[in-house]
Amino acid sequence: MVDSLVIAGKEYKSRLLIGTGRYRTDQEMIDALHRSATEIVTVAIKRLPLDNPNVKTILDVIDWKKFVVLPNTAGSKTADEAVLAAKLGREITHSNLVKLEVIPDSKYLLPDPIGTLQAAEILVKDGFIVLPYMHADPVLASRLQDVGCSAVMPLGSAIGSGKGIHTKEEIEIIISQANVPVIIDAGLGVPSDAAQALEMGASAVLVNTAIAQANDPGLMAEGFNLAVQAGRKSFLSGRIPMKDYATPSSPQDPTAQVIN
Repeated sequence: MVDSLVIAGKEYKSRLLIGTGRYRTDQEMIDALHRSATEIVTVAIKRLPLDNPNVKTILDVIDWKKFVVLPNTAGSKTADEAVLAAKLGREITHSNLVKLEVIPDSKYLLPDPIGTLQAAEILVKDGFIVLPYMHADPVLASRLQDVGCSAVMPLGSAIGSGKGIHTKEEIEIIISQANVPVIIDAGLGVPSDAAQALEMGASAVLVNTAIAQANDPGLMAEGFNLAVQAGRKSFLSGRIPMKDYATPSSPQDPTAQVIN
C-alpha cells in the first residue's frame, strides 16, 4: 500500500517540507535538501533580490527537476501584500501553489487570522492552491477549509524558536476536524518534534531553522527525514493505550503462550 501525502490531488512520497532560509551557505542548503529526501521546498519570494538579474538567488541553485518550489508570502504584513506576493510567485514558478503568510508583527511573528482568511478567499477564487500558515486555532482552520484552502499549516510554537509543539491540544482538534492535510509549521527544534507531530496524525511538517542553523544541517535533515517516517509508521500502526498501572509484558500463565 502506497501511503502518500496528497495536496490538491498531487501525491508526494515525503511528508517533510523544507524551508530555504537562514542557511550559512548555498552548499549547506543544497546538501540538506537532498539528504532530507524532501520533495517540496519553500522560498520567500519577497525576500529575493529580483530587481537585479545579475544577482544569483536561491531559485538559481535549487534543482527544479527534483524539487517542487513552493513560493511563500513571507514579509507580507497585510492581505493585499500577500496577494501581490502570491501573484509574483506564480509568475516566477509558473505554478498556482502558494504558502500564505500574513504577519504584521515583527517581534513574535504571529500570523494575522483575519488577514490570512481574507487573502485566502481572494487567492482561492483566483485559482491558487493555498496552504495558509496560521495559529493553532480550530475555528480558523475550519473557516480556511471552507473557503477552499488545500491544506492548513498551524504553528507548533513561535517561528524559529525551536521550542517544539506547544499547541498540541489545539492541533489535535484541528486534525480531528480536518478534511485537508494538516502540516505542522514553525517551532520544531529536533527530529523528535517531527515524530511527535506525525504520531498525532499530522499529515506532514515544514522545517527550516532547526535544520538550517544546526551545526551540521545535512545530518539534521537526515534525522528529520527518519523521524517523519517513524512518526507516520507509529500513527498508522496504532499505539497501545496509556494506563495508570503496570501490566506484565510476559504471560502470567505459561501455558497461555503460543509459539509458532
